[in-house]
Amino acid sequence: MRRGELYRVKRPSSQDPKKYRVFVAVSRQVLIDSRFSTVVCAPVYTAYENLSTQVPVGIDEGLKHESSIHCDELISLPKSMLTNFISKLNDDKMRLLDKALKAALQIYDE
Repeated sequence: MRRGELYRVKRPSSQDPKKYRVFVAVSRQVLIDSRFSTVVCAPVYTAYENLSTQVPVGIDEGLKHESSIHCDELISLPKSMLTNFISKLNDDKMRLLDKALKAALQIYDE
């Protein structure tokens, strides 16, 4: 498992109306590689409002529809749920993801 990989997760929570939801692993790689049992992930939705906390993704990333990663809705998921690999974000998308995470967490470079 690597940071920036997309996974299809079956029923991630009882409140999610979808049977499956796509998530992107956003934890730092050292945590993903550790014995820690969970990974911080960002959900992917078909909605896209062009917010600074969203990253557009779609068919190029192995998805069926144009969608976006929502960095304002981070969730910790068990690694055991992240088994249905879809694809990995390219370097440009990873830069956009990092920028969106900084905006979501209000982290500013000095």
